[in-house]
Amino acid sequence: MTGSFDVGSVEETWALARQLAAELKSGDVVCLEGDLGAGKTTFTQGLAVALGVAGRVTSPTFCLVQEHRGNGVFLVHMDLYRLHGEDDVLAIGWEDYLADGAILVVEWPERAGSLVPRNARRVVFTHLDGEERRRIKFV
Repeated sequence: MTGSFDVGSVEETWALARQLAAELKSGDVVCLEGDLGAGKTTFTQGLAVALGVAGRVTSPTFCLVQEHRGNGVFLVHMDLYRLHGEDDVLAIGWEDYLADGAILVVEWPERAGSLVPRNARRVVFTHLDGEERRRIKFV
């Protein structure tokens, strides 16, 4: 999935997440980039629903990692904001999750450095005018 989309609601954000979810497979890494409050967790919630994950999906800011299972899918949501580099990322199980076939959704992926595979999906979130308006760009 490529392109840039302007959204103004949770429903529109989830619709884009649903399109990406249809393309994902075990072991994929999805890098979410954007400022605090730009919509990364909202997008992840839509992705989880589309992948058949039941239960609540919240930001892993303080716990760093949240695991979700559903419909034969293992979704791991990581927030690397408070980490300081590749060693910290390895310490929270990066390689183990990939070996287990998880789909990794990673906020603040730059903290993972060279651990991020070249074929990782990149999604960039930008605030637009107004409270709810966002641009979501698939790179």
